[in-house]
Amino acid sequence: MAFPSDLAIARSTALKPLTEVAAQMGIGPHLLEPYGENVAKIKLSAVEELADRPKARYVVVSAITPTPLGEGKTTTTVGLGQALGRIGRQATVAIRQPSMGPTFGIKGGAAGGGYSQVVPMELLNLHLTGDFHAVTAAHNLLSAVLDNHLFQGNSAGLDPHDITWRRVLDVNDRVLRNVIVGLGSRTDGIPRQTGFDITAASEVMAIFALARSVQEMRERFGRVVVGYTRDGRPVAAEEIGGAGAMTVLMRDALKPNLMQTLEHTPVLVHAGPFGNIAHGNSSVVADLIGIHGGEFLVTEAGFGADMGAERFFNIKCRASGLTPDAAVVVATVRALKAHSGAHRVVAGRPLPEAMLRENPDEVHVGGANLRKQIENIRLHGVTPVVAINAFPGDHPSEHAAIAEIAASMGVRSAVCTHFADGGRGATELAEAVAEAADQPSTFGFLYPDSATLTEKIETIATRVYGADGVDYDLSAARQIATYERNGFGHLPVCIAKTHLSLSSDPSLKGAPTGWRLPVREVRASVGAGFVYPICGDMRTMPGLGAHPAAHLVDIDADGNIVNLS
Repeated sequence: MAFPSDLAIARSTALKPLTEVAAQMGIGPHLLEPYGENVAKIKLSAVEELADRPKARYVVVSAITPTPLGEGKTTTTVGLGQALGRIGRQATVAIRQPSMGPTFGIKGGAAGGGYSQVVPMELLNLHLTGDFHAVTAAHNLLSAVLDNHLFQGNSAGLDPHDITWRRVLDVNDRVLRNVIVGLGSRTDGIPRQTGFDITAASEVMAIFALARSVQEMRERFGRVVVGYTRDGRPVAAEEIGGAGAMTVLMRDALKPNLMQTLEHTPVLVHAGPFGNIAHGNSSVVADLIGIHGGEFLVTEAGFGADMGAERFFNIKCRASGLTPDAAVVVATVRALKAHSGAHRVVAGRPLPEAMLRENPDEVHVGGANLRKQIENIRLHGVTPVVAINAFPGDHPSEHAAIAEIAASMGVRSAVCTHFADGGRGATELAEAVAEAADQPSTFGFLYPDSATLTEKIETIATRVYGADGVDYDLSAARQIATYERNGFGHLPVCIAKTHLSLSSDPSLKGAPTGWRLPVREVRASVGAGFVYPICGDMRTMPGLGAHPAAHLVDIDADGNIVNLS
């Protein structure tokens, strides 16, 4: 008998009223704003109302360096939240909202999977409460204000060739990466080259995820740098107008969305910053509410521990003031076999046949990546736990190999079957996480605010990625000097690199050594509050593949959505 689809599983579950789900967190109906029957927003006044309650244990779910298929981080986050409930520990889950780019591309949605899902999965994956559209509208409003400022005389003295603010759209559309605007008659604006990014890569999205209040969001919008004058002076949104109107568009979006898992665990779904360019974590506001909503708050950081978790620790925790108690590193047999260098995994294609054969030795070879990611968690003084996310084609000897690697590092591990079994399949992981969270935390940032930008970049490159050093293109070195001169040197750094390797080269697997990190460009997200060096060819507007999900998702004769994954 075939395993049912995620959509079929989601539709077969009777949901609880959200008032009951919220009550598990100690949130009363007066703090809820219903959006239909199965989604609600939580009023921002909940942050203050819950602030005096005890804090939950704060757990971040990360992973080894993933394959292009992903290793089930969201599914593990949801499964762990359900499993904590099964062992008698009240938990809240906090995840990012999915972008429609991946939903209609190859990867699919981000509701989890199998019997560890957030439901209703259609609502989660398609628009939800419109937060992404608010980000798109606010971002493009500033773009319109900027081009109008140029047209109306450019009193700020912006250099049309040094404008850094682009436009955004929440779809994968490669032809919009580079465009010319202002064509037509004189009244159609000033012609210039620009382009589109995907909405998840917008600085508005990053600000939305990091701001703790509407007022702070307004201040951050005002600090957004849209471009530079000919003498290198940054021009902020406040100077050309529009930051206030952006805030008006984003006011309701800042309220976190409340949903539930298949086992009725409360889930806060909020914000979705890009995992390569931005910090790739759900919102600070959601965590400030969830941290007082029970015994555990389980959140997820994008990609591997070298990326999402590093940014969680050094960017998000800086903004929120919250201190993590434990971290989960999700590992899969298929990813560790890929890190052995013996196999190549391609999104949209079946796994290589040789990869499915029993081979624990390959797992041990690829285990170098797991060891380094465990080390990356420990660099921040946080206790890691390895979640062995089981797939049907795995062999027990291969799971044992992962457990042996974890044991050799003195780390707890657990085989998890939460995809097939829901929370019941992750109770061993829940017990291990609860034990790890009870250990004293020695959490600390990897670098101080006072370090220079180059010191921060080099610290991450050498200590987290394992590079021998950093090489800066001449233009990147000049940009860093300009940012230091303009007073941006105190900001944390968010290194944009491939998520498919610890290095900047996606073809280098395992834990590569003997390489240097190339920084070709450095940009400043001043409103979001970080500087991001770009290493390699980073796409901020993905394209659709040959057979995207958009070819399959449809409506049936009864008006029901089909083929959504």
